[in-house]
Amino acid sequence: MAASPVGSGTTTPTSKPLEIRTKSVEQTLVPLVTQITTLVNHQEKKIRKTEKACRAVHRVGEAVSFAIERFVTVGEAIADQNEEIKHEMYDACHEARVAGDSIATITDVQYNQGDEEPLFKDKSQMVRAARALLSSVTKVLMVADKVTVKQLLCAKDKVLTSLALLEEVSNFSDFVQLFSQFGTEMVELAHLSGDRQADLKDERARAKMGAARAVLERSTMMLLTSSKTCLRHPDCEPAVHNRTSVFRQMRDALSGMERVVTEGSWLENGDSVTSPVCVHNVLRQFEDAVERTRVTQVQSTDKEKLQESLDVIIDQANDFTDSAYTSHEHRKKILELCDDARTELQELLHVETNYDQGGKLDTTEELETAIIKTCKSVKELKKQLQNTALDQASEIFKTNEDHDILATLKMAGTQGEADRVEEYSGKFTEHSEQLMEACRLLRHIAGNDPLYITACHAESCIRNISPQLVTAAQTLVANPASKIARENLDVFCDAWESQINELSILVKEINDFCSGKKGDKTVYLSLPRPGKHGTTLKTIKPVKLDAEEQAKIAKLGLEMKLMTSELDAETEKWEDPDNDIVKNAQNMSSMSYSMYLFTRGEGPLKTTQDLFSQAEHFAEEGNKLFKTVKDFSDEIPDGVHKAELLAHLDKIPTFCQQLNFTCKSPTMGKQATFTKVDSAIQETKNLMNTVAKVVTTCFTAATKYNLDTGSSPVHRWRSGPPPPMDIRTKRNGEEGTPIQTQETKMNSFLRSKAVQQPIQTINAFERI
Repeated sequence: MAASPVGSGTTTPTSKPLEIRTKSVEQTLVPLVTQITTLVNHQEKKIRKTEKACRAVHRVGEAVSFAIERFVTVGEAIADQNEEIKHEMYDACHEARVAGDSIATITDVQYNQGDEEPLFKDKSQMVRAARALLSSVTKVLMVADKVTVKQLLCAKDKVLTSLALLEEVSNFSDFVQLFSQFGTEMVELAHLSGDRQADLKDERARAKMGAARAVLERSTMMLLTSSKTCLRHPDCEPAVHNRTSVFRQMRDALSGMERVVTEGSWLENGDSVTSPVCVHNVLRQFEDAVERTRVTQVQSTDKEKLQESLDVIIDQANDFTDSAYTSHEHRKKILELCDDARTELQELLHVETNYDQGGKLDTTEELETAIIKTCKSVKELKKQLQNTALDQASEIFKTNEDHDILATLKMAGTQGEADRVEEYSGKFTEHSEQLMEACRLLRHIAGNDPLYITACHAESCIRNISPQLVTAAQTLVANPASKIARENLDVFCDAWESQINELSILVKEINDFCSGKKGDKTVYLSLPRPGKHGTTLKTIKPVKLDAEEQAKIAKLGLEMKLMTSELDAETEKWEDPDNDIVKNAQNMSSMSYSMYLFTRGEGPLKTTQDLFSQAEHFAEEGNKLFKTVKDFSDEIPDGVHKAELLAHLDKIPTFCQQLNFTCKSPTMGKQATFTKVDSAIQETKNLMNTVAKVVTTCFTAATKYNLDTGSSPVHRWRSGPPPPMDIRTKRNGEEGTPIQTQETKMNSFLRSKAVQQPIQTINAFERI
């Protein structure tokens, strides 16, 4: 993880540079950094001391000091409520207060008539004070962040305690009571961990947190049905193994979540961060080393390193050739390309040897040719390895073998055919091993750390779910009349299918990366942006565009108008114009049309500030649409339509975030304002394009599966709320599963929004 050291410039042997790990802390510092930069710049410019300059600098210094005082007051209030950080927080607040007073003292410059000296005599004084202030404020924020971490860890500990109690329960009534409490604690943990995941700066840490949360979400329903089955059939050994494995995987996920929260990332080794050892990374390092020989030439030590690096590549490539599922054609091609790469490297080293010996050949041209050939050979090898891994995964999805196996296992278990269950359990285990092998190869070609982590997570999930599903089938065949055992097997089959769908999405993402396409990343902040109610540091002066600027953005405006027309056409297809999806889309279309009229110098938006305000409302409506469609997507059966919808839908928060950021960023000068207008129009167009695709896909899915998109929640509840469900609901004498209740909780699990955190109250720089 990249550190963000902020300090006074001196560190002792025992001190450690401050490392900002969350976006919220980083963003809260933005307005302070802006003001400090202004002061430092004044000092650097050697501004002559005038009455006006003295007043301006004094006002800024007073504003900083006042904001710091309010800031540390909040920090001390947090300290009083959290005894474990009280001493540390008070120390940090004291440092911040002293630093703020220092800034106020330095900027308290008195003007005397006839002064000709510079505004600031000591150039380094302001820099030292600014560093001290920034360092102390950062410490306060990071101490406050410890309270957020503590909240998450406490929630995690509550879940662990409940798991221990659930594991020891021996009767159904106690289980019902404990599981209800467990569900409440899981929802709380989901909120806190979701906010933390979104707030982490390091993408690897976010991927690890997401993996842990996904395991917990999937395991909750498994825990419910496996525990019920074990309570109903306590003497059935497969049922006991089935339940025990779920407890184990949930504890592992909670431990992983704790490591991410306390350490930041699982890919850290001491104080240094290491990239995973996979073919993609080794090939990239080898190509870079070969390219550097143009400048550095090949020294004796470099020759050994290049050779060793190629040996590692070939060794990693053996994972592909040794795989039992790699086709003969792919295996043969990989071996040929490995030999070609070795030959080209030897030629490169031979050219360098001639150069070192003072050969009379045109070594520069020959060296360039050797470098190009070597790089080309490893690029071809990389492409072949990518094709091999992707083809192997593609073949698995084409056969759809696991669907038939699972259907047979369910039928054989219900009919009590033990031999057939054993036969198909073996086939399923073999199929699982093939999938895990595919994940290992995908891990090799994953182009970045998050994809690598996701591939590892997919392999781990398949390794865990496969034996769990087998023991669930064995439990059913031993108790073929048990509805609970049958329901338990269904849950594990659903979990398997969900994991396979996630794997298919991963394959697509890796394929896109290998093809040069860049995926969109959803970015959230769990803290409000700097400024009052998320506004910018300074109020933007409303301006009007002149004719030349109007003409420049006319083309973008026309493109946005076409997007508006396309969205209108999509919403008109719906038979129910009052559903929430259509309403949100129509609101966005109306706002977009107003922004289009602005590009023509017409309509209700007269100034740039009007445009930016409209764009902010547009982004807000986009987030509302995201929530509505996210709920609707849960009703769509897993398959192509759902995957396509989610692929488009997940882009909306990113575009909304970017648009908000653009509209709230401060600008100075005419050219900067025009650039901001251009960016806002472009980002609005991008969001409109995505919204049109989302609405189209929603309509297709609603039509195909005959789904009710529904209207507002108020309308849906007019006929009275649905009857409450209980996990003790009887179903022909058997204890039923609260599928609706549990699904509602689990839907909330991943869609949880920001909750109030102590650090959120520290936002005192809004008026500087």
